[in-house]
Amino acid sequence: MREPISHPELSDTEQEILAFWRDNNVENQYLKRNENSEKKFRFLDGPITANNPMGVHHAHGRTIKDFYQRYKNMQGYKQRFQNGFDCQGLWVEVEEEKNLGFDSKRDIENYGIDKFCRSCRARVDKFSKVQEDQSRRLGMFMDWDNSYYTMSENNNLHIWHFLKVINEKGWIYQGIDAMPWCTRCGTAISQHELSDGGYKDVNHESIYVRFRLVSAVDEILVNKFSLENNDLSFLVWTTTPWTLLSNNAVAINPEITYAIVKQNNEYLILAKNRTEVL
Repeated sequence: MREPISHPELSDTEQEILAFWRDNNVENQYLKRNENSEKKFRFLDGPITANNPMGVHHAHGRTIKDFYQRYKNMQGYKQRFQNGFDCQGLWVEVEEEKNLGFDSKRDIENYGIDKFCRSCRARVDKFSKVQEDQSRRLGMFMDWDNSYYTMSENNNLHIWHFLKVINEKGWIYQGIDAMPWCTRCGTAISQHELSDGGYKDVNHESIYVRFRLVSAVDEILVNKFSLENNDLSFLVWTTTPWTLLSNNAVAINPEITYAIVKQNNEYLILAKNRTEVL
């Protein structure tokens, strides 16, 4: 992990301000400022995942959320200022796998699922405290003693109760949907998980296949372009080589310019702007 950039004067000022707030009970006065107000502002913190220390992007988002709550507090609205921690899911699991040096999900089974669950919980306990300290340093005033944790029994029982109620109302239905699937983790993944840096683009060897031209088509092209022989093939690229066994056709795009290119002793037909693959 990259070491944070530190400036002695800024760090000293930060500590002085934090000490002033603490010594003068500023945070508590702020939280209780409107406790008797009839106006209420509802804010539910979308919980930060407690799997690592906060990054700059986390600080950005939390600063914006804190700004709105401060604004409403200045307007006299009563709020509950409850922070949240997301404690479940692939974010925590994958990071703890890295910490334990695991290479596959089978390693979890060998290690013991119960032990791994306890290890993940310990990770959440550790980094929720780290993130709380970082948030305090950002100047966030929250009711830190009453943060909610998604792994709590209270939270999970409320979720089951919610599902029970909407099922009784007939709002749950069974259907079919297509969604990204992580073959390594053996679970469905969200678009957020795909785009958040947990996955990266990698280069793999591609499959290129020659489809020989035969009969009259072959002869026409050989004569039209004065080819030296009739060894003429379409050069086809596919991302699904397992379908070649039952392949029925080659797709030709009328909007693309194709070229006949001689390579060694054969002629290949391919898109003109793809000749660099030869």
